Amino acid sequence: MKEIKAIIRPAKLLKVTEELREIKGLPGVTVSEIRGFGKGRAKNSKDQVVYEMVEFVPRIKLEVVVVDEMVEDVVNVIQKYSHTGNSGDGKIFVVSVEEVIKIRTNERGEDAV
Repeated sequence: MKEIKAIIRPAKLLKVTEELREIKGLPGVTVSEIRGFGKGRAKNSKDQVVYEMVEFVPRIKLEVVVVDEMVEDVVNVIQKYSHTGNSGDGKIFVVSVEEVIKIRTNERGEDAV
């Protein structure tokens, strides 16, 4: 199993999530509003937020845990529908998940996803 974390522009959230919903068997997606900065340090960004004298840009973080066979489909959808070609488009991280436990049923592993 893998966890896919993606940092994307807020304006791309609707289209990305619409397309993710079309992936058969996708267990679900967690969406969080976040802020941060990348290599450009948010300098001169038109959507920057200043907090305690530090400049940040608002972004959305998507998180999803999937079986290994779904990773490429999920990554491809996020890449395709969040891309603008401009600096600040975001990043996608794919990390291994050792265990998943469904709290309600105590199912474990892929059955819990």
